[in-house]
Amino acid sequence: MVSTEEREGAPAKVAAPLRGPLIRYRVLAYATGVALLCLTAAFILKYAADSPGMMSWAGVTHGVFYMVYLVLAVDLALKARWSIKGTVLVLLAGTIPFLSFVAERAVTHRVEEGRKL
Repeated sequence: MVSTEEREGAPAKVAAPLRGPLIRYRVLAYATGVALLCLTAAFILKYAADSPGMMSWAGVTHGVFYMVYLVLAVDLALKARWSIKGTVLVLLAGTIPFLSFVAERAVTHRVEEGRKL
């Protein structure tokens, strides 16, 4: 029998062991994505406008966020029992502008539905 929440389109409840890792992953996916967009803007300013000012902090910021993103994504992957291919694709998402946002949505939907990546 289908519950009222499922019929009304309410999001599925995330299993308790995955709730914390998913929230941490989501926060870092957004932070990494924003930092990568700042780094992209810094590259454009450096080479198109000869203004290297942002490069001094944008690269380091993205690098730090990306390292933490890798650790948290692997933690979630192990707990959610993702495939190696799915894990690698999510890990690479932090290196392509805007892709970390897309990957975050896909990961969130799959984890909420209880599906593996």
